Amino acid sequence: MEQEVRNENNLSSRFQKFYKHQSVKNLAVVLVSVLIYFLLISFLDFGIQNQSAKYVAAAAVLMSILWITEAVPLYVTALIPIVVFPLTGVLTANDVTSSYMNSTIFLFVGGFFIAIAMEEWELHKRIAYSIIQLFKSNLPSLLFGFMSSAFLISMWISNTATALMLLPIGLAVIKNIKSDVGIHKGILLGIAYGCSIGGIATIIGTPPNLVFQRIFKISFPDKTEILFGEWIILVFPLALILLLITWFLLAKVFFKKDFDQSKNYKITITEKLSKISFEEKVVITVFSLTALLWIFRKDIILGEFVIPGWSGVLTFADYIDDSTIAVFMAILLFIIPSKSSPEKRILNSTSIKKLPWEIIILFGGGFALAEGFISSGLSKILGNQLSVLSNFPIILLVMTICLVITFLTELTSNTATAQIILPILAALSTELNINPLIVMIPAAISSSMAFMMPVATPPNAIIFSSKSITVYEMAKVGFFLNLIGALLVSTYFYLFLG
Repeated sequence: MEQEVRNENNLSSRFQKFYKHQSVKNLAVVLVSVLIYFLLISFLDFGIQNQSAKYVAAAAVLMSILWITEAVPLYVTALIPIVVFPLTGVLTANDVTSSYMNSTIFLFVGGFFIAIAMEEWELHKRIAYSIIQLFKSNLPSLLFGFMSSAFLISMWISNTATALMLLPIGLAVIKNIKSDVGIHKGILLGIAYGCSIGGIATIIGTPPNLVFQRIFKISFPDKTEILFGEWIILVFPLALILLLITWFLLAKVFFKKDFDQSKNYKITITEKLSKISFEEKVVITVFSLTALLWIFRKDIILGEFVIPGWSGVLTFADYIDDSTIAVFMAILLFIIPSKSSPEKRILNSTSIKKLPWEIIILFGGGFALAEGFISSGLSKILGNQLSVLSNFPIILLVMTICLVITFLTELTSNTATAQIILPILAALSTELNINPLIVMIPAAISSSMAFMMPVATPPNAIIFSSKSITVYEMAKVGFFLNLIGALLVSTYFYLFLG
């Protein structure tokens, strides 16, 4: 007993030393980054007419260091522009704070409320089990069932929530596969990768997509915004191709024995789903209507064939965007009563506490930084500096961007990476006189294509936490997927947008 107490005390002491070491290290990073900020302000010189640009550049370096090292929480770093930009005369306090609440933010909020309703009434669980039951005939098919479940659900709700929901289902199913085979690891990796790939398929599927949408709007106010339906038409085929390639690699290359001999293993799924509830029917109806209203808000042009959008019948169509739909549908969920508990609604006051406010603030900080890039003229200055790339073949330029961002995101937040890189790429496209979409969309998507490290994405971390996958096993598969993803994304958009 005394030995156990001593062991616990030693363990507690080691943890305390570790956290103390981390605190000292983080404080040192903060102090060094602040020192670098003031050095840049002192020595950067973009000319007398571009004084604001040096303040934005210094702030961008400061925020980049803090975002990459996570010496302070990401959302705390995102608040820096509220203090720094007014004090240095870059933007007024009113202008900079308005970046933290805009239509893109409310598109995210409305969409997240619908996702919360799906989780609240376990509709996502029903969808996942239904798909898995459909594909349970053999092991490769079961793997595809898990991956397609992760893919389809994460198109609409957060990748983190999707992975958290599917992991226990995956572990339960694995217990019913009566053999010690590699497909166990394949199923878990398939869940993580399916979540990441599915997120790129819709504009609300993952934060970097929304970051792209807003920064594109800030950088090119005269250009037509990318609509929800247009994004799906453009990106969904790419996501589906990547899903199939990933499934093939997991099932055939890395787990070849199980792929060929899967007929020898019997799969039983014992989970029984209850009858679909009234609340689930309401949520799936609201969810379906929301998706349809997003997709068909404006005309969809398919060659010479045009599908007219519903907003065309309104005289004030330009006053409406996707956030209007998202918030309206979320409001309905707060109004419609629950049948099982008449005193409750489909969504209740507790639902707002489940909003990821740290991500919302992180969004705002990135948008404020982008506003600073544009208003100070720093974007134009960077674009001029990058003009040396004008003779670089576009396909190689896009491929290089995709590779750099993919591997950078292995160690940093994908949202923060997108917020740092996209304003620079917007300026680069202007300087090179190329379609900005050909560099900005691949960059946004590549920031969600990190498959190697457990810390790269929340789905990777969640699957790794099951202790069924080693870092080496994840990195072995992920390295090849990183390369394939970067090459596929760059080639795809070069062919369609080049």
